[in-house]
Amino acid sequence: MLSRTADHLFWMSRYTERAENTARMLNVSYETSLLPQSADVAQEGWEGLLSISELIPAYTARHGKVTPGRVLEFMVRDGSNPSAILSCLRAARENARAVRGALTTEVWETQNQTWLELHRHLEGGAFERDPGQFFEWVKHRSHLSRGVVLGTMLQDEAFHFLRMGTFLERADNTARLLDVKFHAVKNDFFGRTSERNQERDFYHWSAILRSVSAFEVYRKVYRDVITPGRVADLLILHPGMPRSLHACLREVVDDLAVLANEQSAETRRRAGRLLADLQYGRLDEILATGLHAFLTQFLDRVNDLGSGISRDFLVAAGD
Repeated sequence: MLSRTADHLFWMSRYTERAENTARMLNVSYETSLLPQSADVAQEGWEGLLSISELIPAYTARHGKVTPGRVLEFMVRDGSNPSAILSCLRAARENARAVRGALTTEVWETQNQTWLELHRHLEGGAFERDPGQFFEWVKHRSHLSRGVVLGTMLQDEAFHFLRMGTFLERADNTARLLDVKFHAVKNDFFGRTSERNQERDFYHWSAILRSVSAFEVYRKVYRDVITPGRVADLLILHPGMPRSLHACLREVVDDLAVLANEQSAETRRRAGRLLADLQYGRLDEILATGLHAFLTQFLDRVNDLGSGISRDFLVAAGD
């Protein structure tokens, strides 16, 4: 496969996944903002959302003070923000258009229809009337895109570049979400929680689980109250949780094995090493070195993998 084609496929799936992840985080922040809480806690929630994507400087330069309405505008329809839903879906559609011949008709039509419907949602006022419904629509279109790829694409190199982009992006987002959300808790979140904070913390951890569609999964796996340690264990180490770091890296390693070429041995080794750390790691070992340090190192290693994949398979920067 031509490297330029692989590049477009890889980034088409990454941008589609990024749009969904942004919608998930915005939806949880919006719903949480409707709960009774102090102004300071609400402000921290919206600032944390920007921090996940490292967008606080860009937001401040453009919009100044952090307010719910401005954050929603910046993260949904601001074309100058590369992580905005509008920007992500536009980039996904443009990458799909560039490799139209490598996609099935159903995959292309799904991407194109998503882009066309997005304009109707934003220009018709549907987003302002019901932000939650709009975020559900973005998630649904992402699910539909992945389902059409799985159901109609030949499982050749093109298919595996699409899958690899999806799961590399998902791993990055889950790690960022965990890092920011765990830092947002002021009490000893792996110890006992004061009775006064129990209700607040329940909503906090529930919101994290719901943002990655893991609330019901958590109940099924642990059958007990929500605790920070178990949330971390589920979203980092559990192999059966679709958005866990473990599950995402397993998919990336499998895709790299299929796509392997003469240049990719080192990238495959690094991906396999990272998967092994997750496959055989334990939560108590992670906490002993510090969750923030672990997640920061994980993000560095995922970014390194992305650079390796680009170097081994895709179009070089500036080509």
